[in-house]
Amino acid sequence: MKNIFTFLTNNKNESLLAFDPIEVFECEEENCLEKTASFIEKFEDDYRFGFLSYDLKNDIENLKSEHSDRIQFPTVGFFVPRYVVKWDENGNPVFLKGSADQKAIDFIAYFLSQQEVKAENKVELTAGLSRESYISTIDELQGEIQMGNIYEVTFCQEFYAENCKISPLPTYFALNNITKATFSCFVEWEGRYLLSASPERFLKREGHRLITQPIKGTARRGTTPVKDERLKTELLASEKERAENVMIVDLVRNDLSRIAERNSVQVDELFGVYTFETVHQLISTVSATINEEVSVLEILKALFPMGSMTGAPKISAMNLIEKHETFKRGLYSGSVGYFKPNGDFDFNVIIRSILYNEKLKNISCPVGGAITLKSSPEMEYEECMIKVKALKEVLNSDE
Repeated sequence: MKNIFTFLTNNKNESLLAFDPIEVFECEEENCLEKTASFIEKFEDDYRFGFLSYDLKNDIENLKSEHSDRIQFPTVGFFVPRYVVKWDENGNPVFLKGSADQKAIDFIAYFLSQQEVKAENKVELTAGLSRESYISTIDELQGEIQMGNIYEVTFCQEFYAENCKISPLPTYFALNNITKATFSCFVEWEGRYLLSASPERFLKREGHRLITQPIKGTARRGTTPVKDERLKTELLASEKERAENVMIVDLVRNDLSRIAERNSVQVDELFGVYTFETVHQLISTVSATINEEVSVLEILKALFPMGSMTGAPKISAMNLIEKHETFKRGLYSGSVGYFKPNGDFDFNVIIRSILYNEKLKNISCPVGGAITLKSSPEMEYEECMIKVKALKEVLNSDE
């Protein structure tokens, strides 16, 4: 069995485990977008699980990615699993595809057993940028905004470790226990791993409806119920956080309108305050109706990468990201998800994640935030520290 499988959970009432690939597709060269769409359509009557790296943008627009890549996931990877298992409300496995033969039972038992293994990691992350360098870069980006080149840009920095070793599954379960994120996932892809505590949905399809839920606006959790409620109230009232959110909502509405039926794009929720184990977030929900003739290729061309990880205008923001960031994003700020046999799909946004290459012994944990004219560089830096805190905690469990 190839060392490829995916686990997805919303930490509420749905968890999916897809394993034992019978068809595998990966792409690193040019024309990945069209090849991906062809693979997805070829097996349209089956389950397809996989990922889209941020650098797929270079196929969609005239862009490039020239920074070094510590993890080296393919640009795109998808597989058709022999088995797809979900867990019911009583915690019992239910086979959506395949049957409970010995091979499947053994793999599920192994997977579940890793929840009981303590993650004994001793990895210290190094910041790719000093605090001073980060702040000076934000100043430069705000200069671009003042000149009218962009309205907003999502700038990220990398925390990394080299020559290190971790136990991927136990570490993932430790991270998931801390964060309980709604779009949490684990991917193993031939010795490369994604351990994600993502709270964000990129795109979901239900019949003729597309739903996207961009996150912009973050606040830490309070140490008491009173402080926690105050931080939630301050987040919702923040002019700066609301401005960030509405800019991305407008961008997403524009992206959706390129493929949606006339007058069907709508904002279902603006500035929803959602509370997670480690942070409060401002999340908006935008949806649209599409004709069944609209292809996967057209959907990806219109919407990928997600606006919450680029900024606005999208292409200008992505050019500035390439200019000012110091690492190749790769799978970070890409997406992981799956297609159902009926054509519905659901994909997350890869943030709050640990990326690990077992062979190269490298770890990458990028974090970032949206930059506008109202952003305080010092506060943006502190927001990054909030986002990387849980990742550091599970990577150095002896602390």
